[in-house]
Amino acid sequence: MTTNTIEVNKGNILIVDDTPENLQVLSATLSDRGYKVRGVINGKMAIRAARSGSPDLILLDIKMPEMDGYEVCTQLKADPKTSEIPVIFISALDEVLDKVTAFQVGGVDYVTKPFHVAEVLARIEHQLTIQRLKKQLLDRNKELQEEIIERKKAEEAAAAASLAKSQFVANMSHELRTPLNAILGFTQVMSRDSLLSHENLENLRIINRSGQHLLELINDVLDLSKIEAGIISLDERSFDLYQLLDSLEEMFQIKAETKKMQVRFSVQANVPQYIKADEKKLRVCLINLLGNAMKFTHDGGRIWLRVSVESNQPQQPAEPESHPNSTSVEPLLILFEVEDTGIGIATAEIDTLFDAFVQTQAGIKAADGTGLGLTITKKYVQIMGGDIWVKSVLGEGTSFKFNIRVCAAISSEITVATLQRVIGLEANQPVYRILAVDDNQENRRLLVKMLQPIGFEVREAENGYQAVELWESWQPHLIWLDTRMPVMDGFEAVRQIRGKEKQTQWRTVIIALTASTFEEKKGDIIAVGCDDFVRKPFQEQILFDKMACYLGVRYLYQELPRLPAGALPRYCVSEKPDSFFGGLLAQMPQSWVQELYDAANDVNEELAIQLVDRIWESHPTLAEALKDLLADYRLDKIMDLTQSSLK
Repeated sequence: MTTNTIEVNKGNILIVDDTPENLQVLSATLSDRGYKVRGVINGKMAIRAARSGSPDLILLDIKMPEMDGYEVCTQLKADPKTSEIPVIFISALDEVLDKVTAFQVGGVDYVTKPFHVAEVLARIEHQLTIQRLKKQLLDRNKELQEEIIERKKAEEAAAAASLAKSQFVANMSHELRTPLNAILGFTQVMSRDSLLSHENLENLRIINRSGQHLLELINDVLDLSKIEAGIISLDERSFDLYQLLDSLEEMFQIKAETKKMQVRFSVQANVPQYIKADEKKLRVCLINLLGNAMKFTHDGGRIWLRVSVESNQPQQPAEPESHPNSTSVEPLLILFEVEDTGIGIATAEIDTLFDAFVQTQAGIKAADGTGLGLTITKKYVQIMGGDIWVKSVLGEGTSFKFNIRVCAAISSEITVATLQRVIGLEANQPVYRILAVDDNQENRRLLVKMLQPIGFEVREAENGYQAVELWESWQPHLIWLDTRMPVMDGFEAVRQIRGKEKQTQWRTVIIALTASTFEEKKGDIIAVGCDDFVRKPFQEQILFDKMACYLGVRYLYQELPRLPAGALPRYCVSEKPDSFFGGLLAQMPQSWVQELYDAANDVNEELAIQLVDRIWESHPTLAEALKDLLADYRLDKIMDLTQSSLK
């Protein structure tokens, strides 16, 4: 039986000694220990062998003819090809000066003859270990350098991508805001028509409100990078929560009617009407969820929005009268739930539902949306100190719940804008000359239609070159100036006008109209010579206020009607106390109450509706209140009320 041994080369060693006996002893010993050994008898041969064979270590005698060990080591260290090979001197010289010289010329160790084999082996293994560790360190350092280079390339690529993204955002901002400016502006112009019916006037207001929301969504999508960077902050202000919900219901009701859907809003009586929170972000969250519910619910379906104070929070008195003037400063967690009877979401898709640009299979089939709505909603909810959950059954419907942390406010904290409209100029004022400069014809015409009927003299220019010419010949009091135009942009036009003003006594107020979303542009606009700037799309009142500020214009106003402050919304069906139902149910036959309780307990909505319809003519007040609860799917409430009545 033959045993095959696998030879492992522990290292290549070059032995340099002019005494053959020493060479033989060391060579045999090291070979037996797994080293590959080569021996030479003089310095010249040692240098050639080191250059050609690249040994891992050299054992070098000092006293040799023609060239001693010191000179050999000196030449080896001077050659880049052999400078890193460790040299251990083996010599009969044992004076301190000899050893010091050996280390000065580049030796790493020193063994005195006669030597012990175990000592030589230990020193060799020690030096080879150092060499291996050194090589590993060099290799790792090389890898790190390569990683640094790759990371630098990645950072440069990311910077280039970020620049491209910024340029894209700037261009998209301009392209989206410019037409939206015309849409919103002309709804304001049309609303001035005194011949419009109340219905058409209300339609225009809805268009304007929806357009304003579209503008907010555009801003949110274009500012998604800010969310990713974590630099989006809260803008907490006191506002009327009921009014916000009322406007949302109005927005979605029209579309719901076209799909023959029921959209029902309900608010628990202990939810404060006035709260301090980020109204804009809350509005975006609710619109995203309601929009999704409507998109994925078939015609004839149902959607609920329920608002409540979370049960573990301090409860406020149930009387509605306590809402408007609540002075509680304790934070509350308000819970919002959007439930629908739509197509539902598959369990496998729920885990990735809030990821950016991810859409469900239903969303992909609908070919509608970017996949950002739920991502933005979750980020906003978290920023507002809350969390969001989803439950869904495929084919039956979906329920989104989220809570936010708010503080109750009081009505006096709500800033209510004065509802008045500029209709003309006061008497005894100059004829103000206003120049509208924009390459977009719709935006120029919008400015003309807004300003001319009020009494301003308005002219138009479609680029910076025409603006400079008109300034020279007409000398307007104020210029509304677009910044991005062909032929000559707004910045160059401002520079030329400001330069020409130095030769005259006339100075024109110049206000930039910009569609940019970047705040850093503000400094550029002011630095180039503009007095101020207004972002597109703009409200007409902003234009009038700016002209009053810079020109001293005085206006005539028309007061507009508005809803009384603090008016309760029409969707608060859960505000009726239990005592309201208790007295009415006590008048009903116990058998009918028992049937209604059984229907609610069995979640038999159809039977409950039939039972309520049966008493409609004889007890309309109770029937209407119960119908409200059924429309809100509050079978649990009906069960509690009827159970109390049966006791």
